[in-house]
Amino acid sequence: MFTFIDKQNKLAPKSTTIVLSKSVEKINSSLFSNIETDYIEFQFVQNKRRSFSFNKLTHHHFLEIVENKENHFHYLENLRQIADRLVISLQDHKISEVYIDASDFSVDEVLAFAEAMVMSNYSFVAYKTDKEKNTRSLENIRLVHQDISIEAVEELNIIMEATLIARSLVNQPVNYLNAKGLADEIEALGDDCGAKVEVLNKTKIEALKMGGLLAVNQGSPLPPTFTIFEYKPKNAVNKKPWILVGKGVVYDTGGLNIKTGDFMNDMKGDMGGAAAVAGAAFAIAKAKLPLHIIALIPATDNRPGQNAYASGDVITMFDGQTVEVINTDAEGRMILADALAYAKKYDPMLVIDVATLTGSAARAIGNLGIVAMGTKNDAFMDKLKNSGEKTSERIVEFPFWDEYAEQLKSEIADMVHLGGAEGGAITAGKFLEKFTDYPYIHLDIAGPAFITKRLNYRGIGGTGVGVRLLFEFAKSLI
Repeated sequence: MFTFIDKQNKLAPKSTTIVLSKSVEKINSSLFSNIETDYIEFQFVQNKRRSFSFNKLTHHHFLEIVENKENHFHYLENLRQIADRLVISLQDHKISEVYIDASDFSVDEVLAFAEAMVMSNYSFVAYKTDKEKNTRSLENIRLVHQDISIEAVEELNIIMEATLIARSLVNQPVNYLNAKGLADEIEALGDDCGAKVEVLNKTKIEALKMGGLLAVNQGSPLPPTFTIFEYKPKNAVNKKPWILVGKGVVYDTGGLNIKTGDFMNDMKGDMGGAAAVAGAAFAIAKAKLPLHIIALIPATDNRPGQNAYASGDVITMFDGQTVEVINTDAEGRMILADALAYAKKYDPMLVIDVATLTGSAARAIGNLGIVAMGTKNDAFMDKLKNSGEKTSERIVEFPFWDEYAEQLKSEIADMVHLGGAEGGAITAGKFLEKFTDYPYIHLDIAGPAFITKRLNYRGIGGTGVGVRLLFEFAKSLI
């Protein structure tokens, strides 16, 4: 279920309302009795309490006195965290509709609060036999704020729809969402938002000699796909397209270097990059942003069956370069490399790839940030970092020194595809760089893309990370 946000001019009588206030003096006293107001003031002063709930029998009133944060981006994230806690309370009371009264908050603050409510309310119930019981109750969020435009609310609904679509794509098991299934879903998104979508089947991929994608697919009984999503409005501000590339490994066993222990459990989420790219491209097109964008999504599973590619194999890639395979569990970079080389044909202004690429990135910064690196105009990275701060999908830029590429030298091919034990996230990026000749940024989302224990409004399972970041970055390019 998708929670819908709209704008209202005033509160409805006897409506469940969340009141946000920046101080105890600015509380909307019309919603609370004198006894309640006295209680709020006493608890705030004596016990530093900031959260209050009042059961009015027919409805509820919730009050949050929001603590000030000097950093505005931290303040936005604080509002999101408060929203997450309140959604849990709404669910406990089975509340389906809530009004937000936040008149002394800025537009971006109210929208941040609302978006977190939507994300927190998400539940993946596709395979629950009792869907109603397992679906969260909140259906409508009504914003009462004179400065918020209908257009801003509509845009936020689009962003939320795209984020939750990305989450659901990641949460789908591979027996329901294989490479062709992923391509079909992206085609449906294209139909919805008016974008052009072309899906290359295995025969076309073989004709193009995409050796990396075909090598990874050798162990699977199911064919690969290569999806091209293009949105080109007549009023596009960019003369050259901005290209997004998403890793679409719909399931990763590790191939012949099979994953051990429980490391395979969450590998349906190894297409988190593809989901993020598809979601972001869909949102940009549906919101009709004046940008020419292209999304390239190579997809396959990685299995040890059939004629699976093996360590020691030499693969000829789409652009003719040869790669010595070191470990078949480093498969994502193989399919991304073909897509990055394919992107050259468009003469792009910028290419950003998004991938659950390395455990090294996850170990370095955990699940609260995205590892970034690349060869780019610094202005692009600055805009991306600022977008990350605003959305709390934060960017940590790693060094991209040429010395890291020394680890990729091969005795028998142009390169190996895997470096040493140290700096693994960076050497993966340096490998991908070899297939580019344009401004390029690599985003490794291995940490935040899939979470096994609920993490605030980010939920559990697929988080949809990258969609909000890339949409905000798109707006900065305009």
